[in-house]
Amino acid sequence: MSDLLDVAHRRTQFLSGLYGELLENGIHYFFPGATLDRISHGSREIASLVRAEPTGTQLEFGWMGSGYVLSLGTEFTEHELQLLRSIAMVLTARYELLTKDALAAQTFQLFRGLPEDRYVSAFLDPSPHLSGDAVAAVPDRIADAIEVLRTSSMSTYENRRIATGVLLFGSQPEPCHEPPSTPPNAIRYSHLLTSIRSFNRLCDGLQTLALVDRDGFLAELIDIRDWAEPYAEMPFAVPASTRYAPHCRATLCGGHVCLILSPNGEIKVYAEGVPVFRFLDGRWRLVDARHRYYMWKHALKQYKLGERLFSVGLNLTESRRGALFVVLDDPESVRQLVASPDLLANRNHNAIAEQISSKDQLHYLLSGKSIFDIPASVLENIARIDGAVVLSPEGNLLAFGAILHHRSSHEAMNRPVEGGRTTAALAASRYGTVLKISEDGLISMFRNEHCLWEM
Repeated sequence: MSDLLDVAHRRTQFLSGLYGELLENGIHYFFPGATLDRISHGSREIASLVRAEPTGTQLEFGWMGSGYVLSLGTEFTEHELQLLRSIAMVLTARYELLTKDALAAQTFQLFRGLPEDRYVSAFLDPSPHLSGDAVAAVPDRIADAIEVLRTSSMSTYENRRIATGVLLFGSQPEPCHEPPSTPPNAIRYSHLLTSIRSFNRLCDGLQTLALVDRDGFLAELIDIRDWAEPYAEMPFAVPASTRYAPHCRATLCGGHVCLILSPNGEIKVYAEGVPVFRFLDGRWRLVDARHRYYMWKHALKQYKLGERLFSVGLNLTESRRGALFVVLDDPESVRQLVASPDLLANRNHNAIAEQISSKDQLHYLLSGKSIFDIPASVLENIARIDGAVVLSPEGNLLAFGAILHHRSSHEAMNRPVEGGRTTAALAASRYGTVLKISEDGLISMFRNEHCLWEM
C-alpha cells in the first residue's frame, strides 16, 4: 500500500513540475519581454492565475503550489489578462484530464498539436477548456481549424502557396444568419481534410471561405463579402485593412470567428470585428488592436488623422511594403529633422532653369495639401517611396521620401541591430509620433525614442 502511495506521490510531483514549466514556457512565448519570478508566499493566500488581478504593472499569482510575480513594464490590458487566464485554463484542464485515469486513456489524441494553438483557442472560445470533462466532450473547433491552416501553409498547389480560410459560426444569438444545418455525411473541419488535394481549391481565404457549424462540421462554402453585407452599417472599433475588412465585419456580432491563411503564409484570426491573433515568422502574436489603436490616436489627438494613417499602414503591411509616417508635435521642428531640399515648400528653381532632374520638381503636386485632400491609394504610393512621410499635427504634408537627420539614440545603441527604418523611427520620435511599417508585415508605434508597441 505504501508503495502505491509513493508512486502516486511521485507522479503528482512530476506532473506539478511539468505543468509549472509549461506555464512558464507559455507566458514567455506570448510575453517575451516580461519578467516572471518565483516568490515565497509563506502561509498567505495567493489567488490562482485564473482569478488574480494585477496591481499596476505586476501580477502576483499562485500555480501548482508555487507563487509567481509577472512584470510587463506597462499596465496589463484586458486582452493580455484574458490570454494569461486562457493559458492557465488549458493547462488546468489538461492536468485534470491526466489525473483522471478513465478520461486520460480515452483522450490522448486531444494532446495533439502545439500547446500555443490551444491557448489561442481558449482565448477565443473557453468552452472546450473549462475542465477535463469539457476537454473530452466539447469539440475544439478553433484548434482543429488552426491545424488545417498550419498543414495547408506547408503545402503548395501547382507551385503556388495555398491561401484559404474558414468562418466558425458562433454560439451567440444574432438576427442576420440562421445557424447552418449539418449536411448528411458532412466532414469534420480537421487536418484530415488537407489530404483531399482539391479541398484547398474550394476557398481562397480572400473572397470565399468554408463555413463550419457549431459542431465543427464543414457545412457550406460562402462568399465573405455577401455574408458580411448585413453588418455593413455597423462601425468598426479599429480600422481594418481594405483586403480583410469583410472578414472583420463578418465577426462583428454572433460570436463568429474567422481564420485566414494569407498568400504570405500568415495565419490571421478575427473576432468581435477586430484582428486578435497573427501567426507570423513562426510564432503567435497577440494583436491587442483596440488598445494599440487607442494609444495611437490619443497620442496624435487628431482622431481622423489617426484613423487614416492606421488604415493606410494596415494596407501597406498586407502588400509587404515598408513605410514611415512621422506626425510632428511642432511643425517648425521639421527643419531639424528633414533636409531643406526634401521639404515640400522647397523648389530648386536653379535645377528647373538648367533642366536638371530632381525630386523637388514634383513637390508642387503635394505642396500645401493635407492627407485628407488626396485618396488613400495615392497616400499609400507616396509612403512606398524610400524615406519618410512627414506631417504636421493637423495632417498637412511637409515632406515625402525624406531622409531624416538623426543622432544615435540611447535605445538605438542598446538594442539588437535592425534596419535603417527602425533607427530613423527612433530618432524621429523625439519630435513627434511615428508609425513604422516593416516589409515583414509588422507595424510599430514610436514615441519619445521608445517603441511603444509592435503588432
